[in-house]
Amino acid sequence: MFSLEPLLISGREVLPIVEGGKGVSVSNGESSGAWAAAGGVGTFSGVNADHLGADGQVVRQVYRGKTRRERHDELIAYAVKGALHQARVARDMAGPNGRIHMNILWEMGGAEPILEAVLEKSQGLIHGVTCGAGMPYKIAEICAKYGAYYYPIISSARAFRALWKRAYHKFSDLLGGVVYEDPWLAGGHNGLSNAEDPRKPEAPLPRVVELRKQMNEFGLTRTPIFMAGGVWRLDEWKDFIGNPDVGPVAFQFGTRPLLTKESPISDAWKQRLLTLKSGDVLLHRFSPTGFYSSAVRNPFLNELEARSARQVAYQMHPVGEHDQPFPVGARGRLVYLAPHDKEHAEAWVREGFTEALRTPDSTLIFVAPDKAEEIHRDQVNCMGCLSACAFSNWQQNEEGTTGKKADPRSFCIQKTLQDISHGADVEAQLMFAGHNAYRFGSDPFYRNGFIPTVKQLVERIATGA
Repeated sequence: MFSLEPLLISGREVLPIVEGGKGVSVSNGESSGAWAAAGGVGTFSGVNADHLGADGQVVRQVYRGKTRRERHDELIAYAVKGALHQARVARDMAGPNGRIHMNILWEMGGAEPILEAVLEKSQGLIHGVTCGAGMPYKIAEICAKYGAYYYPIISSARAFRALWKRAYHKFSDLLGGVVYEDPWLAGGHNGLSNAEDPRKPEAPLPRVVELRKQMNEFGLTRTPIFMAGGVWRLDEWKDFIGNPDVGPVAFQFGTRPLLTKESPISDAWKQRLLTLKSGDVLLHRFSPTGFYSSAVRNPFLNELEARSARQVAYQMHPVGEHDQPFPVGARGRLVYLAPHDKEHAEAWVREGFTEALRTPDSTLIFVAPDKAEEIHRDQVNCMGCLSACAFSNWQQNEEGTTGKKADPRSFCIQKTLQDISHGADVEAQLMFAGHNAYRFGSDPFYRNGFIPTVKQLVERIATGA
């Protein structure tokens, strides 16, 4: 018989079942409020969340500033309005005893001022903040200022040790938990380090036991670990529950909440999830953040793969084997390719990929004219949604730039996530998902296309299934 005991999280005993905070508008006040009302912990995304206008409709985030800096300021204002709106919706649905968390990305543009403004103005509506995508040292100090618990998302004991030593030991009383996100199984951005092989996944239990040992050394024996990434059925995690080497443990679900009545994603997206097969989620490195990330393989990702495959190295002057002249751009300025690369380049041009775009790595990629125009337009329209963006070369510093050439092998992540979240063709956009998403099609719970309410899903999960 499966038994799941309540756990103290953010000041209340709740089921140790946590909704993951998934990206732009994919986990909102309605989905997180329903999750908390069902007895778990609801988490809405604070990454450029939606807010409503006077007509009750979602206000699309249109940027009117002439400079990146002006658009960046607009982005921060949108983000604060959206997060506050979603916090109020979540609280109204969850009631005063429900536990509501907000998820942000440390590498998102304006993370610090957004978090400060939201916590200051939310008046206790948000009980905890989860934060990953980078090394969020200052999350502890900011949350402590407003009395909110904080939950760093990490993928190794080494990462947590660095955070603890530098900052968290000063604010240990509000460290509500540590989210261990499996870097090979999670959806969205993955925390793979340079020392880890993306093709060789490691079992989570030894890594979590190592994390617990590290936490115990710091006196955090009762601080729970949240398991995230690859969590589907809790009866598959019996080795973690009640295991003294793991200690207090909760489970964070990112992918399964996508397919609920309250989930804000489009019906087309929900139906696409039901058709996925094993291997349909790709671990790739096209994200402008520079991190690995996991998303459904579709024409959007296929085009990015093909774009990078049509790539050759070049030199500005003849050097070694790079002695074949090749004209680039409207003015036909010459660069120099190796003989075999020139053959490839000329073949791609004959196929219609006539535009050669330079990358920061002294290579050229070849794309069709309409794709080149789209890439250029998206780079020009950058609104600084990341702290540093490889695609547009924006960086959140005084200069407003990384100092490197913009990378046309990537894409505008804000644009595609906003589009897919608001009804655009799911095959033409980035569709984040965890690597277990294919199980929607084989799990009997979803037989005949059944889509549960959040309450039904939480009840199902609590049985172990």
